Amino acid sequence: MPTIKIKYLSDKIEKLTYIDNKSDWIDLRAAQHMKMKAGEFRLIPLGVAIELPKGYEAHIVPRSSTFKNFGIIQTNSMGIVDESYCGDDDEWFFPAYALRDTEININDRICQFRIVEHQPKITFVEVEELGNDNRGGHGSTGKQ
Repeated sequence: MPTIKIKYLSDKIEKLTYIDNKSDWIDLRAAQHMKMKAGEFRLIPLGVAIELPKGYEAHIVPRSSTFKNFGIIQTNSMGIVDESYCGDDDEWFFPAYALRDTEININDRICQFRIVEHQPKITFVEVEELGNDNRGGHGSTGKQ
């Protein structure tokens, strides 16, 4: 089981917890009270600096209720933090864009993360044909 070192940069947020058998995503909380106007961009501090295990990266995404509760979206769709971002002052942030006027309080759960092993090294081989059936379209249905 990988071990993660964490430094809390705020004493106002709850400590991170991993809940067995519920989800392998870990909630992150706003470490600063913020009021945002519609159309405003802000980096919301999450109050933690984390040292990931070698060979791992963190994927940070909004919680399913973030837009409904706060009217914000994550501007980069998904954040990636690699293990090199591990200094004492390397605080994690949530890049938020407000679609309506909103208020986010300290300790509000606004996003979540999980750690993932780095992709293995791969090579590309160019071919004339892949040798698979054509689905004839776009997306998962194969229909336009």
